[in-house]
Amino acid sequence: MTDDIYAAPTAKELAALPTVYRDDLFKDQVVLVSGGAGGIGLATSVLFGRLGATIVSCGRDAGKMAAFEAAMASIDVPCFTKAMTIRDADQVGDLLDEVWRRFGRLDVLINNAGGQFAAPAMDITPNGWRTVVDTNLNGSWFMMQAAARLWRDHGKPGCIINMTAVLSMLNSAIPHAMAARAGTIHLAKGLAVEWAPYNIRLNSIAIGVVASPGLTHYPESAKPSFDHNLVRRPGHVQDIAQAAAYLAEIGRAAGPTGEFITGTVLTIDGGADVWGEYWPLGRPDHFQVDYESE
Repeated sequence: MTDDIYAAPTAKELAALPTVYRDDLFKDQVVLVSGGAGGIGLATSVLFGRLGATIVSCGRDAGKMAAFEAAMASIDVPCFTKAMTIRDADQVGDLLDEVWRRFGRLDVLINNAGGQFAAPAMDITPNGWRTVVDTNLNGSWFMMQAAARLWRDHGKPGCIINMTAVLSMLNSAIPHAMAARAGTIHLAKGLAVEWAPYNIRLNSIAIGVVASPGLTHYPESAKPSFDHNLVRRPGHVQDIAQAAAYLAEIGRAAGPTGEFITGTVLTIDGGADVWGEYWPLGRPDHFQVDYESE
């Protein structure tokens, strides 16, 4: 693996990484990872596939979905994809119904699809705001609701994991993303209570800065804060994938299990919420402090 924080590891490179989990941990299970074509989504799809799951993914770009299928085929992981947008509740319902028709089950839903752009809050347009909130909050809600209805109607248990962000540290210039992520986290907490009688678990993973090509979307002035955490480096996509596997595992055999975890947030940020700063557009002059001269 490369040390380049902007590099995109291939499916084969990800499949070669060590893991603490048994190869058949998710054998015969179906796992839906939205936005699985790259970054954390690809790493999560590869890991669950390595552990025996059939992978379902979705995304707006048909070309990326085709590339994802080829990547999964290269490591012998069965998968099904569909080009669609999670911002449309009808398209989400059609996807989930098709998954159940094809496989007769859905075991885990991982809401990974999302996105944001950094901009001064006063410059964000109404359309820009709606786009980020629609994807990160509304899209995740549509997926959760559609999956839960299937589990309820078929009398099956379910597990939902939302990929979100760390809210306890400074996050300027991305107010739309922070509002949406906070909404998703607290929505999942409420739903964990309401859907507990149906044996549906919901958790969120709050993610700090993780090495991925997505970091190239930020200006050079943001780079100094990429390692502002106790470990002093960005995380790796595999860190997040293995956490998702832990939360999804239901204890069918001895070993780590997240079966007793629901309604909570697992923070994976290298300790950034304890110490660190994150400036998506770089630290403003107002906050530049020369401690030696004071």
